[in-house]
Amino acid sequence: MKLTLTHKDAIRDALLSYCDNYPSRSRASESLQDVSAATVSQILNSKYTAISDDMFTRIAVQIGFSLDNWTLTESDNFRMATYVFSDSQMYKNVTWLVGDAGCGKTTTAIEFRRSHRNVYYILCSEDMKRSDFVREIAKQVGAPTDGTNLRDTLEYALSMISFLDNPLLIFDEGDKLTDCVLNYFISIYNRLEGRAGIVFMSTDYIKRRMENGLRYNKKGYKEINSRIGRRFFDLNTTTQNDIYAICKANGLENEAEIKQVIKDAASTDNDLRRVKRVVHAQKRRSESRVQKGEAE
Repeated sequence: MKLTLTHKDAIRDALLSYCDNYPSRSRASESLQDVSAATVSQILNSKYTAISDDMFTRIAVQIGFSLDNWTLTESDNFRMATYVFSDSQMYKNVTWLVGDAGCGKTTTAIEFRRSHRNVYYILCSEDMKRSDFVREIAKQVGAPTDGTNLRDTLEYALSMISFLDNPLLIFDEGDKLTDCVLNYFISIYNRLEGRAGIVFMSTDYIKRRMENGLRYNKKGYKEINSRIGRRFFDLNTTTQNDIYAICKANGLENEAEIKQVIKDAASTDNDLRRVKRVVHAQKRRSESRVQKGEAE
């Protein structure tokens, strides 16, 4: 996709808002993967000559800015997840949010981070070691990650978080963390209790894992279960009404085309990532038919 000046200006404005969430622009740049402080400075000063479209796109993805003109709709799950984030941030709660893959958890989390101060999003993975986990937290909050040992890195990052106004940490795909890394959450919670909100997000696989951990008295599971309030917060299954609203919000007016999107979604468990692809495909077909008609 060739970026226009309008695209670049929009990414600049979004980046400026993103940087406002950090004590300095250099700290903000440290939270971005493969993006230097010099690059951030050039973009914020509208000096685009030396910045490639790929770099603009990389930054847009990381700060949650959409280049594809996709309009978010406030589905039930969007409202429920937003409530969880708001409640956890305001009252320093710890919550584990559970929902099907493709139900909109990640999209809502990134939008909440974009629109609220002192919110930090950490994407977890199964190959994360404790050092990766700690450094990712430090990177997201703008704390230094080089030249210090793991304990000092964590202490510095948690100290920064503790002094913020209503900070919130969102850990996406938390069920992918190994037991060794997940147990590290206990130490983080103990340091941040009453100082920060924490939300973990995952599919319902975590429920079976928690049940097994408690049944076999595995290390850390009783403590983790206690800290999340001994229950999970379940999102609803995405409905046809949600998908219909998404279609309308994103420019699909033809009822036959909308029914096709809904039918396709039903065959894929109403996965919203799939819905987005099919909506774009239907819009391209409609645009092609219009252009063909004009040419004739």
